[in-house]
Amino acid sequence: MDRSVVDRPIHCLPTPALLLDRDACDRNLKRMADHFSAGPARLRPHFKNHKCTRLAHRQLLAGSAVGITCAKLAEAEVLAGYGMDDILIANQVVGPSKLDRLARLARRANVSLAVDSYESVDAISRTMAAADAIVGVLIEVDIGMGRCGVEPGEPVWELARRIVDLPGIRFRGLQAYEGHAVYVEDRQRRAHLARHAMRQAIESAELLRQKGIPVPCISGGSTATATITGTMDGVSEIQAGTYATMDWKYEQLAPEFEIALSVLAAVISTRAGRAVVDVGVKGIGSEFGPPRVKHTPQARIVSFLAEEHGVIQDAPAWRVGATVELIPSHACTTCNLHRQMFVHAEGRVVDVWPIDASGCLT
Repeated sequence: MDRSVVDRPIHCLPTPALLLDRDACDRNLKRMADHFSAGPARLRPHFKNHKCTRLAHRQLLAGSAVGITCAKLAEAEVLAGYGMDDILIANQVVGPSKLDRLARLARRANVSLAVDSYESVDAISRTMAAADAIVGVLIEVDIGMGRCGVEPGEPVWELARRIVDLPGIRFRGLQAYEGHAVYVEDRQRRAHLARHAMRQAIESAELLRQKGIPVPCISGGSTATATITGTMDGVSEIQAGTYATMDWKYEQLAPEFEIALSVLAAVISTRAGRAVVDVGVKGIGSEFGPPRVKHTPQARIVSFLAEEHGVIQDAPAWRVGATVELIPSHACTTCNLHRQMFVHAEGRVVDVWPIDASGCLT
């Protein structure tokens, strides 16, 4: 990691370079922490957005956080290696080799994970018991996304009653993600869908309590639904992630947060009304649409990006060698493509942060 660039103008950086506006990011962290400061739900920031432990520490220090969320066991291992505790893997972890790693992790950190079948919990229990370790589990409830999870109601009870007394595990509650509502642009409709979905998890928790099983926690949510499901009685934790960096797609959903992330690119070729920059799909996430050119709304990147090239139509009369900032449509996959982010303020680099968990897929 080259720190010689600190205090230099960002336009001097080798391109493509991942940029983070420090002040905009800090304002985002404060805004989200302030929202949860009065409770009852608390914040559990999602590491998968940026995969940077320096930024994760800032999220926790901003306040209102009960711990950190991640998507993969390898991410949890990185977090624990940098001293973070109370880690939730909001995903299933299966297979003997991964469970052995989970057991080693659980012996040095407070870790929990999502589960949705007795077979997986039984395997976890046996592995943890053999290693003299304990891991927390949250039953994932499918509240409408159609991904992982058990159906609400009786299926949650049937799984819970079979696992609460297994050795090596601690039943922490339920996980429920209203992901099918997150990208609904109409806020009123999004709120209706998200609340209807989350009520299924809340009612499932009530069913368990009626049958004598305590449910300490319901964990779920996102940046786009944090102020919706995060205010519902019974919801304990919100796993918001993108608020830290933002992208142009999420700005449409949560405009109260600022876009702090961009990719600096260099113009490498021009012709009338068109410019080519030195970043493509290997350097910028475009799952929700092509990136946009910062401060240049008339310029547009064509929907097709090559591996190392982006073609900008209706471009100003840029010279070859000029630098431009591109705003991705998906911050999470953009960060995963890079190994470091250049933190800047007032146009100058103030720090360089490693993206410690970049490429952690297992």
